[in-house]
Amino acid sequence: MSVLAIGLSHRTAPVALLERVSVTGDALAKLLHDVQGDPCVAEAMVISTCNRVEVYVTVDRFHAAVTAVSRLLGVHSGVPVEELTPHLYVHYEERAVEHLFSVVCGLDSMVVGEGQILGQVRRSLKLAQRRGTVGATLNELVQQALRVGKRAHHETGIDQAGASLVTAGLTLAGDLAGRRALVVGAGSMSSLAAATLARAGVTDIVVANRTYDRGARLAESVGGRAVEFSAVADELAGADLVITCTGAGRHVITPGMLTRPVFLLDLALPHDIDPSVRAVPGVTLVDLETIQDSGVGAREGDAVESVRAIVAEELRAYVDAERASRVTPTVVALRSKAAGVVESELGRLLMRMPDLDERARDEVAMTVQRVVDKLLHEPTVRVKRLATCPGGDHYAEALRELFGLDPTMPEAVREVEL
Repeated sequence: MSVLAIGLSHRTAPVALLERVSVTGDALAKLLHDVQGDPCVAEAMVISTCNRVEVYVTVDRFHAAVTAVSRLLGVHSGVPVEELTPHLYVHYEERAVEHLFSVVCGLDSMVVGEGQILGQVRRSLKLAQRRGTVGATLNELVQQALRVGKRAHHETGIDQAGASLVTAGLTLAGDLAGRRALVVGAGSMSSLAAATLARAGVTDIVVANRTYDRGARLAESVGGRAVEFSAVADELAGADLVITCTGAGRHVITPGMLTRPVFLLDLALPHDIDPSVRAVPGVTLVDLETIQDSGVGAREGDAVESVRAIVAEELRAYVDAERASRVTPTVVALRSKAAGVVESELGRLLMRMPDLDERARDEVAMTVQRVVDKLLHEPTVRVKRLATCPGGDHYAEALRELFGLDPTMPEAVREVEL
């Protein structure tokens, strides 16, 4: 099975299209189920954020899988596949692994180096695990990608290479001191927004969330106060700055709710704020398109190059390990066959020489085993080393052919799993 990644992001599609394709909640679970249920697909995971929608699958047929996944993205988003296709990218095998590593490290984010993608990918994996759509291949790959992401953030200054989306958006708001802020939502992005406001010296922070208790916990953590979600319209009347990220899938702020000049930062996909609020006098709306066009946080430097080097190093290690793992069942099968021959021939010897004492029997058995081990050592070490090279599978294939091996035999499979 090979890894295939199909998706679209802020690099290949306008935010308006990303908004239409974005899937959350039950819709995301349904997409996962349908993708994994396609005959071309063995495992599936979906990463859906404000910057991207990507489907990772393991497949044994490339073209059929690309067609199937593209079709399902169109079906679930309601976007005709012919409109979707020009914006899709496809990565296969090593390129898919490299792309995932780059995504998790923040290299492919709208704001370079933002760390929220680590948590987003982790949640995507957990959802796929709960739904039973990932197996050993994707599970191990994504776990490794998360380790690579942690290493990149720990060993480099990638976190400072670009601001988070929140910071990038608030940069466009000007001086924050003394302003009254309303945060709509209490998820990870809203929590980051509230914390950023508090660090910037905003002392009057109001949090509105559909689940009041969760909003209250967030408000308490930043010294603010919580209100019911139904109070958003009332709170807008006194707010100077509003940040939204609810995942509601509909507009929670519309032009008719705005009665005074206000700065609005909409970090949600689909959008929380009706874009037509820009026509209201004194209202400034910054959304993902605005951030993207502004270029805020898109700086690159030594930290980015360091992360790219880490991705390249980790990719080589992953590919080498994956190639080596393919030959392991063949090596196990060879050693199992040799062990069977040793056992059989020792049995024959003991039948012909029943008078051998126990010490002599043990010495003969150890000698024969040492001879076999030495004969097998060089070819098994070499085939493992050669397996990490392009085309390395051919050496394992030759070994199977020469010795008549079956790497699917129960003994081989059991030992590999252990």
